[in-house]
Amino acid sequence: MVQTPGRALLKSGAVTRFDVAVLRDAVGEKAFERGHAYHLDGRVEIIAIDEARVVARVVGTDVYRCEVKGQGRTLSGNCTCRAYGDWGSCKHMAATALAANSLEPAAAEHASSRLDKIRNHLRAKGVENLVEMILQLAEKDTKLFEQLGLSAELDTGDETTLLAGFKKAITDATRVRGYIEYRDMRDWTRSIDGVLDRISGLLEGGRASLVLELLDHFFARMDDALTKVDDSDGGGGACYVRACEIHVSACEKSGPDPIELARTLFAREVDSDSDFFFGASETYADILGEAGLAEYRKLATMAWQKVKSRRGRGAETRRAREYAIRTMLERFAERDNDIDAIIAIRSNDLSSAGDYLGIAQVCLDDGREQEALKWAEEGLWKFEDDPDRRLVLFACDLLGRNGRNEDVDRLLWRMFSREPSVELYQRLKSTARDRKQQSLVRDGALTVLNDRAAKSGPQTEWVWLRAADILVRVLMLEGLLADAWAAVGKHGCREDLMEELARASEPDLPAEALKAYAYLVERKVRMGGQANYGSAHALIKRMRRLDGAAQHSTYLADLMMRHKAKRNFIKLLTSKPS
Repeated sequence: MVQTPGRALLKSGAVTRFDVAVLRDAVGEKAFERGHAYHLDGRVEIIAIDEARVVARVVGTDVYRCEVKGQGRTLSGNCTCRAYGDWGSCKHMAATALAANSLEPAAAEHASSRLDKIRNHLRAKGVENLVEMILQLAEKDTKLFEQLGLSAELDTGDETTLLAGFKKAITDATRVRGYIEYRDMRDWTRSIDGVLDRISGLLEGGRASLVLELLDHFFARMDDALTKVDDSDGGGGACYVRACEIHVSACEKSGPDPIELARTLFAREVDSDSDFFFGASETYADILGEAGLAEYRKLATMAWQKVKSRRGRGAETRRAREYAIRTMLERFAERDNDIDAIIAIRSNDLSSAGDYLGIAQVCLDDGREQEALKWAEEGLWKFEDDPDRRLVLFACDLLGRNGRNEDVDRLLWRMFSREPSVELYQRLKSTARDRKQQSLVRDGALTVLNDRAAKSGPQTEWVWLRAADILVRVLMLEGLLADAWAAVGKHGCREDLMEELARASEPDLPAEALKAYAYLVERKVRMGGQANYGSAHALIKRMRRLDGAAQHSTYLADLMMRHKAKRNFIKLLTSKPS
């Protein structure tokens, strides 16, 4: 029998610091096995260990700093590798924890005192010797050299020298040569974070005005850089957000001219391809004050006057700049509680049914029900060839409140005929006044769905709810399970819906349920994978409750014979009673 790494460790006689089962679950089976291999290969060097944490250098593709915190069943940590940044765990954490578990008492004592020995050694060197040691290291490490240089400028340099030095650091950190792929982004953002750390230090040192000037340079560089990198995990954006937070703090401390600040923020909000300064008038409201907000509003109003009104289907797609300006003016109107101004702003762009719905909702929220209905009906008329479901339902609610039930029925049936859904069917049923009318609604809906299902073609995994699926669900809602199975036989349906129908059919139509379960088991086993095997096993257990013992045994024997090559599936079937 092959001994698992966890069992080997537990039998070694070593003191187990971390629970191996918890560790395996935390990092995943694959990462655990690879971490165990790293540990056995001697790739882990424990730098420090105490009751709270274990710190190690782990040699992999690169040399990584890994920290694992806690003990027993309590486990957390971090690592400088890319996998930790993506998943929050990695093989290096497993390797470090397993190395800590395997430490003998003497080795653990040595590791726990290692940092203290180094600390005492450095103290004994004296200041001059330490200075020389650090300078020698800095000559070999450009990032350390740059960091020490900037720190020295903070103590001795004038404003001009500091500005030049920090601008160079920003330029170097944000430089993109060609294109930065996803796998290289973490190193790039780590360098930027280091520069932001030092800029934040300037702020704490009372140089807020200098920080604002530096961040102007930073934002210009990042606006360009983010177009040349794969920022799928958002690391570059997170750096930008952090810089924005530093910018707000610097403005609070320096008290810049509110008019100039308003102009700067307005330009960033409307001209940037990103939305990091979106809503700046709100974020900086206290700093801008009345004068700055007035300037902001004036700039937005002047820009808005240049935006052409757009109505109807042929209007061009709204640009981000126009959306930003419109949103600014709406925020100012909301601050004044000026609903008419909001409606006027939104009326400038009525190129979609959703635009009409937005205005109608604003009216309704302000208690203007009839005005809301007017806007909704106008939107329905303008886009009658391509109705918006949300606008239809909104209008139906208001029409119902006003006793216009025939108009409600007309709109709902028209929408259901174009885009049937279970929700619309339930709305139609709810408007029926008696059982007779409910029957008419059911029959009419089933006719529409049967016609559409016949024309929709074969079922595909890429379509979520086609007419056949909706037909089956409506029949299930009506308790017509035999008809639902007939529809499945004629048009097909999604497998999750088939399983739901089978469960509902167990009491009254067990033969149909058994047939469906057998089909689904076969599908899942053929697809393979532990998740599919587990689902198939659960269905087989449901089948056992419906089937006779002898018949179920025959079914199982046949299933296991046909899929005997699927070892994990067979193991699952034989490990527990099925």
